[in-house]
Amino acid sequence: MAKKSMIEREKKRLKLYTKYQLKREELLKEYKNSDKFSLKLDIHTKLQKLPRNSAKTRIRNRCWKTGRPRGVYRDFGLSRHVFREMAHECLLPGVTKSSW
Repeated sequence: MAKKSMIEREKKRLKLYTKYQLKREELLKEYKNSDKFSLKLDIHTKLQKLPRNSAKTRIRNRCWKTGRPRGVYRDFGLSRHVFREMAHECLLPGVTKSSW
C-alpha cells in the first residue's frame, strides 16, 4: 500500500493538469507557429511560469486499489500483484491463466 501523501500528491497533479491543459496547449501552438525568436522567448517564459506539476509528464500511473506506482497494467489500472490475485479469484472477466 502506498503512502496516503503520495496518492494525494498524484491527485493534486491530475487536478492541476486538467486546470492548465488548454492554456498549455494554446501556448505550445503559438510557440510552434511563431517565426520570430523574441516572440518565442516570450511564449517560453509564459510556459515556464505555469506550475511544474501541471505538465502531463509529471502524472504517474498508479494502481487504483493499492496505489503502487510500478508494474501497473493500463487496461485494468491494477498493479501486477493485485492483477494476479484478482485473476486467480475470477474477479476479472475474460482473464484466464495461460497454459501451453
